[in-house]
Amino acid sequence: MRTALVFTAGDLAQTRFAVSPLWEVVTSVRALTCARTPAAHRGWERQVRPRLAAAGLDRGRLAELIPATGYLPDFLNPTPSSPAPSLAEELAAVRATDPAQVRLELDGLARDHGGRLPPGARALHRDPAAGLARLTREIEAYWQLALAPYWARIRALLEADITRRARQVAAQGVADLLNTLHPTVRWDGDALTLAQRHCAVTRADTGDGLLLIPSAFAWPHVLTRAVPEAPPQLAYPADGIATLWERRPAPDDIGAAVAGVLGRTRAQLLAELDTPASTTELAGRTTLSAPSVSEHLTALRAAGLATAHRAGRSVLYARTPLADALLAGPSAGPSADAYPAVAR
Repeated sequence: MRTALVFTAGDLAQTRFAVSPLWEVVTSVRALTCARTPAAHRGWERQVRPRLAAAGLDRGRLAELIPATGYLPDFLNPTPSSPAPSLAEELAAVRATDPAQVRLELDGLARDHGGRLPPGARALHRDPAAGLARLTREIEAYWQLALAPYWARIRALLEADITRRARQVAAQGVADLLNTLHPTVRWDGDALTLAQRHCAVTRADTGDGLLLIPSAFAWPHVLTRAVPEAPPQLAYPADGIATLWERRPAPDDIGAAVAGVLGRTRAQLLAELDTPASTTELAGRTTLSAPSVSEHLTALRAAGLATAHRAGRSVLYARTPLADALLAGPSAGPSADAYPAVAR
């Protein structure tokens, strides 16, 4: 299917970007439900899938609503209220969805997938208010296990993409931006043409403007949201995805200068946090005791070099972008150009 989204000068003036935590939830769940997770994310998949299975989130209500292909209910991706809404803000918008809209979109999901909803989705259809409350709690649990430990790295990638594209608009104009978002998206002067759309996206079905959402997990596809009185949303693969999970410096690569400032032990722990890990895991990778690891992590968190995220009964620690830049050295600060573009 090919669809065209017509633009006026006013629509172009209202075209904007946003980073959306919920879009990353939806696209990452879809990546996990595919028959084969995209190669770029398999390292992440190996880490998070066991956590999700242990928590029962691999077969929960969220998984039911996000099939590997086809239609996705639009209430999962409300219009971002700002360029960088928090997950809490977006979940509040999900809970506020009109019950009639929830049922309408679930009916669309049923038609697209054999005419029958799975059990959790049927319960949501019967009682949208209670179902949305439960669904958003499940999304919060999924976020803590699958995305929160990695969010600083993901967000840096998405923000770098937006910064690069803003420079592109300044240098070459909006038309060049729209023509380079994705191979299936083309600008012809007064309309944005989207090829291989599962559902039509037309101006008659949407509000003014266009909302562009860079995504780490949408690759290799473009996903859309089109609802009345809201700007159409287009979630596209952010540049630099191929570098997202690249291993940062290993312990043996730590420079003497960094170790001299932080101490060899804390520098080593930061390097080990290339993969989010618990205190017990870090103790197992090093010669340190768990209490010693905990003491050093407390200091690293106080310095803004590490973050902590609850994952079931344990806590996962992760590096911050500041720590990434510190380990990379003085020539590799956290600039928008630190994430090379994926070859088109």
